[in-house]
Amino acid sequence: MQLIINTYGTYVHVKDDMFEVTTPKDGEKQKHHFASQKVSSILMSKGSALSTDAVILAMKNNIDIIVFEYDGVPVGRFWHSKPGSTSKIRKQQLEASLNNIGVYWIKCWLVAKLNNQIDFLKRLKNHRPSSGDIIQEKITAITELCKKIQNQNADKVDLIDSTLRGYEGTAGRIYFQILSSLLNERYQFEGRSFRPAKDQFNAFLNYAYGVLYSRVEKVLIIAGLDPYIGFMHRDDYNTKSMVFDFIEPYRTYADEVVFKLFSAKKINDSHTDSITNGVSLNADGKNLLMEALIKFLDEEKIKYKGRNQSRINAMQMEAHQFANSLIQSK
Repeated sequence: MQLIINTYGTYVHVKDDMFEVTTPKDGEKQKHHFASQKVSSILMSKGSALSTDAVILAMKNNIDIIVFEYDGVPVGRFWHSKPGSTSKIRKQQLEASLNNIGVYWIKCWLVAKLNNQIDFLKRLKNHRPSSGDIIQEKITAITELCKKIQNQNADKVDLIDSTLRGYEGTAGRIYFQILSSLLNERYQFEGRSFRPAKDQFNAFLNYAYGVLYSRVEKVLIIAGLDPYIGFMHRDDYNTKSMVFDFIEPYRTYADEVVFKLFSAKKINDSHTDSITNGVSLNADGKNLLMEALIKFLDEEKIKYKGRNQSRINAMQMEAHQFANSLIQSK
């Protein structure tokens, strides 16, 4: 279970070895209690607070605490001081970032990302026969870009970085263009927009990506990987570059959840607020999105290597496989 704290003025502390969450409502204080053994992580938005006792209880029970901006972008996390990683994995990760192993993995992740976009569009095509031709046109275009990524080779990522980014960026524009066209006209958007989002769809998508960033960082840490040593997204000060690399195949998770919420007409104007130069999710919007996203990531099962797994468990296994491959490549 995840504790999601996004109500302004909420306070988390400890009572009887349980998390006590106090929320203000209509001038009163409502209290809820959660056993630490049942909590996997605590997500806290700005405007809430927690006690050091709550931090310690979380650390003792291997519960990570993630702090978010209002738009869902993770600012930082509390994590226990023994992540269980090995220096060997991180040394190999750094070495791989400077040779053709990094090239191999970046190509794998980008190809997987584009293939996941294609698979999502194929499912949409099956349910929208009237738009089948235009969707297929976009699928074909992204497929060609995927082949171009596969055909790129170099001894270092730096040598083909701009080329890979160019193909990926073009695929992204095609992908989001068709997603927009399939939405109700009032929710269609002009490409991706960030901090602030220019429209409701991007506001939901940015928040979903922010949550996904924190989940990816966690699986990397558990696998013994360094979130800061990336292969393609790298060399920027204080940037979790490997998070940005590893998340690429999984971005469609956020895309699918948000698109389905809009398609099912579950979103309306009450879920967002107008802010300077853009749109932001309010508490109702965050609650709606988080409920759907957690169900999609943690509860629904997919077939992964012959077994039924949640998507987040499959992601964790992929992180372990990546870490093991780095050691074995030496």
